Amino acid sequence: MEILFAFADVIIFAVLLAVGFFVGRIAESRHYASIRQREKLFEKVNVFTSRFPPTVSQTFDASLVSGSVVVSQDYFKAVAASLYSLFGGRVRSYESLLDRARRESVLRMKHAAMRRGASMIINVKFQTAQVPGRGVGAVELFAYGTALRAVDPNARGEVDAAR
Repeated sequence: MEILFAFADVIIFAVLLAVGFFVGRIAESRHYASIRQREKLFEKVNVFTSRFPPTVSQTFDASLVSGSVVVSQDYFKAVAASLYSLFGGRVRSYESLLDRARRESVLRMKHAAMRRGASMIINVKFQTAQVPGRGVGAVELFAYGTALRAVDPNARGEVDAAR
């Protein structure tokens, strides 16, 4: 019994680590499933990082669209990242965190573009920021770009002539 009390801190740490691993894994897999499902819904909205649209034979209406998300790391990833920072090297636990944040922010940006009737987004940029917290931190990812909605140039000319 005395041995159990002597290792109580280690046992509690191990239990929290195991719970953090399994709960974090479940939450992450559910988030990825949601992302994959919504990516199919928004696959018609094309995203380009170039400044100009690939087709220049059309006339477009342009508007700014954005999407942002804050994704927090779970307890297990926080502990794993601390260990990696002690020894150096690539912190793989942050890679899935940033991947989920990037994909989620692009989906939110595509949703905003779809509401405006846009078929593509050009000049897409990403901004990231660390959100410090007590213990477990988070990352914010902000995606923005120019949403383009194809318009009929003849219809526009008639509207302009009527003014």
